[in-house]
Amino acid sequence: MNEPDISLTVCSYSHVLEIVSNKWTALVLYALEGGTIRYGEMKRRIEGISEKMLTQTLKQLERDGLAKRELKPSVPPIAEYSLTPLGESLIPCMKMLRDWAKEHYGAVKRAREEYEGGMGPASRTV
Repeated sequence: MNEPDISLTVCSYSHVLEIVSNKWTALVLYALEGGTIRYGEMKRRIEGISEKMLTQTLKQLERDGLAKRELKPSVPPIAEYSLTPLGESLIPCMKMLRDWAKEHYGAVKRAREEYEGGMGPASRTV
């Protein structure tokens, strides 16, 4: 019997997809690609993200070695975030995905509309 070539437990690709497939992770990475940014500024730049989700996403990126946090001494302390070299190495891949989305999302949207407008599985014969 053949072993599966796509394994959730051993495939590094699936582990990386787990990290970057979250929409908030991608948006935080995009916010960080321009250089060091304060928490509050990042919160303002990413439309719709809650403080809780931003904090969780940043902690996850720190844990995975993609971002780093630096506390500046002040009252209250100022948290600044930036990409690590590992995180910076991911940006070209993310830019390729962003470029693909800009170019092709219209086609995806039209396909969804066609599918939902009667072309879906209920109207097809197998």
